[in-house]
Amino acid sequence: MGLLRFLLTAMAIFWLIKQLIRLLFPFLIQKIVHKAQNQAGQTYSYKNYRQPDGNIRVDYIPPNQKNSKADTVGDFVDYEEIK
Repeated sequence: MGLLRFLLTAMAIFWLIKQLIRLLFPFLIQKIVHKAQNQAGQTYSYKNYRQPDGNIRVDYIPPNQKNSKADTVGDFVDYEEIK
């Protein structure tokens, strides 16, 4: 009798958990999707933010480097074409 009672209780608990997941899962997915859309929208709006005319903001100025890559690429090898 104890085994039957345990099995019925376990089945009832699993059924209850299944029903709760069936009800709560769509709300959780909707919340996750809404949060992702908000984050994507914030990133997009930040990139398109424009300063009013007359204000200039410089984030980074690269250092001036005058490296000639043609001189440091390698040696020129003279060759003859063989026919």
